[in-house]
Amino acid sequence: MEATITILALLLVAFVALGVYIGVKAVRAAKRGVDRTITQARRTVEDTTLRAKSYGQVGVAGTLAQLRLDLRTSMRATQDALQAGVAEDASLSESLGLFERLSVHGRELDDELKRLEREPDRATVAALLPKLKERTERITHSADSLRWAARDRAQRFHEDDLDALNAQIDVEAGALRHWTVEDPQAQPQAPAAGAGAAGTVPRTDTARGRDPGVEWPEPSAGAGSSSTAEASWKGPADEEVPQAITAPDPRLRTGYPWQKSARPETTN
Repeated sequence: MEATITILALLLVAFVALGVYIGVKAVRAAKRGVDRTITQARRTVEDTTLRAKSYGQVGVAGTLAQLRLDLRTSMRATQDALQAGVAEDASLSESLGLFERLSVHGRELDDELKRLEREPDRATVAALLPKLKERTERITHSADSLRWAARDRAQRFHEDDLDALNAQIDVEAGALRHWTVEDPQAQPQAPAAGAGAAGTVPRTDTARGRDPGVEWPEPSAGAGSSSTAEASWKGPADEEVPQAITAPDPRLRTGYPWQKSARPETTN
């Protein structure tokens, strides 16, 4: 029983601690949100005031307001660009570090310009304007260089990614359109079953018009020659058939030794 009570007490304490932690985190987040909103509102009011002074006032006051407005606009745009790009490209962290160092000089210059706005000695302030303009241009030029370099880098990455994607899409489109129409006339004809190495069809009994079970003799006359291959077609019944007697050729007749050849007559 005591162990159960102890476990319940520990769970209650854990839930209370968790609730306190969540409450503190929520209060801090709300405070940061309120501070961010107040800061943005203050910046908006200051920018509007500086824009109004640069347009509505002439002379030293208008020039100081324009310098502050240019400085704040350039630094804020660069900060937003670098903070947005460092989440996708870790190599911008070094650029962000350089911008933080540049922001120190920018804040010092902005504070100095703000003090000079309340300076009653306008002649002294007018003498300092050329140097202040040079410092402002140097800071804004460095900030603009970082901002445009970060934008060009991000755009280059996007273009490379788009090129690679287009190449993959072209390959996939070509693969989807890849089909071949087979021409029946272009296909090689398979050799007949039982064909020899030279591609000739063997002469069978069926092809010669004979019944494989009956052997018929080849005619000796008109076939051109009596070869052993043709003689193999003769069966036992063919041997009893009498052979035809061929008349002797008179050109091949051999004379006897007592016969004399006729001498040709000579005419003298």
